[in-house]
Amino acid sequence: MIFLTVGTQFPFDRLVRAVDQAIASGGVDEEVFAQIADSAYRPCNFEAVSYLEKDAFDKRMCEASCVISHAGMGAITTALDNRKPLLVMPRLKRYREVVNDHQVAIAQTFERLGHLLVAYREEDVSEKIKALRHFVPVERKKCAAAVVQRISDFIEQVRKER
Repeated sequence: MIFLTVGTQFPFDRLVRAVDQAIASGGVDEEVFAQIADSAYRPCNFEAVSYLEKDAFDKRMCEASCVISHAGMGAITTALDNRKPLLVMPRLKRYREVVNDHQVAIAQTFERLGHLLVAYREEDVSEKIKALRHFVPVERKKCAAAVVQRISDFIEQVRKER
C-alpha cells in the first residue's frame, strides 16, 4: 500500500489530484490510502480520509511500502525514520499553498542527499511513482553533535557582533 499524506494543517489539492490522475491513467498498480486534510478535491481512485489519529497514522506509515507527501519536515523525517521510500511534491507560494517556497529548498536538499524523490510538477507524479517502486533511499544519519556545533557557532558569531 502507498500512503499519501499531506499533513494536517492545510489541504494540498494539487498533489491529491495528481496521484488520483496517475492511478486513473494506469500509472499506479498498488493500492493507495491517503490522509488529505480539508481538501476540496475528493479523489475517485483511492480511499482518503481528512485526518487520522496518531496511532492510525503510525500504523498506516508502518504498513506502507512507500510514502508520497508534501515536502514538510515532519512528513519527511517520519517517512525516513520508518525507512520508507519517499516521493515528495513541494507546496508552492504561487498557488498560495504556503507563504514562501521553503518546501522547494527542503526537497532539493533531501533529494541531493539521496533521501527521497521529488516531483516538482504535477505532470511528473506518475513517472516518479513508478521510479519510487525501485528507489532505495540513502539512510539518513542523525548527527546531534553537528547541530549543536552549528548553533554554538551561530551564538558565538552573534555575541562577537555585539
